[in-house]
Formats: sequence, C-alpha cells, structure tokens
Amino acid sequence: MLGRPVYILDSIRTPFVKSMTLYNDISTQDLMIATLNALVTKASLENQLLGDSGFGAVINSSANWNLGRESVLGTKLDPHSPSFTLQRACGTSLEISWILSLKIANNEIENAIAGGVDTNSDLPIMISRSLTQKLLAFNQAKDWTSKLKLIPSFLDPANFKLIFPGIVEPRTGLSMGQHCEKMVREWKISRQEQDELALRSHQNAAKAYDDGFYNDLVFEFHGIKRDGIVRADTTLEKLATLKTVFKLPGETNKDLCTLTAGNSSPLTDGSAAVLLGSSEYANQFNHTPLARFIDAEVAAVDFVHGEGLLMAPTIAVSKLLARNNLQLQDFDFYEIHEAFAGQVLCTLKAWQSDDYCKKVLKRPRALGSIDLTKLNIKGGSVAIGHPFAATGARIVGALAKMLSQNGGKGRGLISICTAGGMGVAAILEGIDQRSS
Repeated sequence: MLGRPVYILDSIRTPFVKSMTLYNDISTQDLMIATLNALVTKASLENQLLGDSGFGAVINSSANWNLGRESVLGTKLDPHSPSFTLQRACGTSLEISWILSLKIANNEIENAIAGGVDTNSDLPIMISRSLTQKLLAFNQAKDWTSKLKLIPSFLDPANFKLIFPGIVEPRTGLSMGQHCEKMVREWKISRQEQDELALRSHQNAAKAYDDGFYNDLVFEFHGIKRDGIVRADTTLEKLATLKTVFKLPGETNKDLCTLTAGNSSPLTDGSAAVLLGSSEYANQFNHTPLARFIDAEVAAVDFVHGEGLLMAPTIAVSKLLARNNLQLQDFDFYEIHEAFAGQVLCTLKAWQSDDYCKKVLKRPRALGSIDLTKLNIKGGSVAIGHPFAATGARIVGALAKMLSQNGGKGRGLISICTAGGMGVAAILEGIDQRSS
C-alpha cells in the first residue's frame, strides 16, 4: 500500500490498429513519442520538468535500448526530465505506473509519466548467431589480408537465415495461444463461452465509442480516431464461423481446439501514456485528479512444469486483496486483460473454485464470482487490441476516467496476465473513496 495519495491526472493513447496495416512506416520510438506529444499538449506540460518517467516495449530493437529517455527528448517536456526503460511483458506499463506511484508516495518526486508501446510492424529482425560472430571477426581483423581470409566462411547458406521474433515461450516451445488452449481444456471452458465474452467486448467497446467515452482518451493519428479492431456488427453467428488457430503439437483432432482470431486479442500496434502526480502537484498546475493509485502486486506460476501459463493474475489478485483487507466482490469495475477470452474465463472459474483457492491461493475457501456487468464495460483487449507494453497504461487511463465519471466514488481492479507465466494486478479508487 502506498504512503501519501498518488493520483492519475490524465492519459491518452493512439488508436490501436492491427499490425502490418496503418502504422507500417512508424518506428517503435516514434509511435511512443506521438502519444507523449499528445499528452504534453492535452495536459499543458510544455517545458515542465518531470520527476521521473518510464516507458517500455516488448518487441523492441537494440537500437531502442534507451527508449524512455529518447522518447522524452522527442517532446516539448523540459529536456532535464529523466526517464528509464523497463519491460515486464504485457504488464509493462502497469508495472511502470506502480514503480512511479511508489516514488510519488514516498515523497521522492511530485509527478511522472508512465507509458508503453508496441508495434509488430517495426519488428527487430535478427541475423543468425554464426553470421554475427563472423561479422564481428571481420570487423576486428587488423588488415585486409586477414579480412579476405574470412570471406569464404560467409558463403554458408545457414548464415543467412533470418530470425523473426515470435510469441513463443522459450522454455516450452509453445505459443501463448497454445498454452491457453491447454488451460481452457483443463477448466472446461467451451468455444461458445469464449465467443460470448468476445462479443460483449466488441459491443461494450463500440458503445463506449458511440457514447463519446474515448473522445478525450484517444487522439487522432494517421487519419483515424478510433481503434481499427472494434467490430460493432459482429455476432455470435459470425464468431462461430471462424476457424481455430492454435493446434497443440502432434494433435490431429481440430475439434478439440476452441481459440480463434475472434476470441483472441490480435497482434496490435499502438502506444499509451498516463500522467501521475501528488495532490500538491495537481493543485499547483490545475490538474483535476481522476482516481487514486492504491496498490499493486505481481506473481508468477511454474508453467514449465504444468501450471497454466496465464493463471498468475489469480495469485497476484489474491495477495492484493489480502493486503488491502478486501473481498473480490468489493469492486465497482473489473478490468481483466483479454489476452484471450478463454484466459479471462479460466481466471474467473479459478476464483470460484474451492479446490483451486485452497491449494494454489492458500485460502480457506473460494474467492467467489464477480458481477459480469462490471467486467470490461468499455471493451477489452479482444475488441480494442493489445499492443503488449501499452495495455497497462490504456487500462489505467480508462479505469481512472470510469471512476471519475462515477462521481469520484468506487473502486476498480486491474488484472493483467503476461508472457513468462507472470501476472500484474492493481487497485484504483475514486478520489472520494478515502480521505486525501
């Protein structure tokens, strides 16, 4: 739990679009800078000095090793503003929000920006290790005679095999989707249940856009001001026609598979950022606090030896609830990241299981169920999209606005599963929930 109050003061993001489409010509760094510049304009941050800031990308190039600092230098913020680069897979920008909130709560800084970006349209394609070593040897050779002797070794065709980043767990060789296929079978989650959740995600997102909820959260970029993935006209019948996409190794029975492009989050390009600050900073610069960042937690599972890859948020949430003396039902909004509709359903079912909660969460009984009308009410990642490192900031910003529109009252729970079998969870509260 934090010390002095930390507030979410503002946020903004690009429209999220399918990878390899509209943002093909935009670099990872430039995509992050675009959102930062939009936040600087929206929140009147020109020439302001940040106490700190942090940004991250999951699919990142070694050329962007200093992504955070270079992104800040691409804006009209005071160039003396420091920044760092961090990566915790899909929980990256929520993790950064947590770290910066702790600094503000501990009176170390007064304000900060947390953000994340990912674009699979700017893939860092690598060359083989053998070719890398030969090129290094060629570069280090002291004279042209030595260099010429190395040239024949370059002619091996194996040298020219390109290495493309993949969303595969190195320890198992399985993709995240394949791991989720294993999970939904273990928890007996049907294809129809997954499609129904995906449909609600699209319906909620479309309604939120129609109601103007995203008007000030998404800025116009490359000629669009709306996420390119949201489908207002999709139906259960349309979703049911889609083919399954994640077959397990050695499996021949396609009827066992249930994950499709319709009930999974797509590869997405986009960036997002949130402005955090103390009450003193908010008062000085006339920012209206939207919500408070209360606490966060991280956990991991041993997926290599059979535990569900995307089940770590169940543990993180359980620990977070215990530390804050809360029940799972003590929330007005639930923002559970939809890496896959099936993952969300597995999480919900696990919390309702006495056996799971006793064995894994070390609780005397099940955490229980939640009111599904409070789940991802403005759309989730299946509909909105999931630029890996940007999703946390996207959720923090949207949830803060929901709490603000709720009259500054209420409480929201964030739950994000990540690659590597980790999960990040956080609690936000309306500014009137506790005394400042």
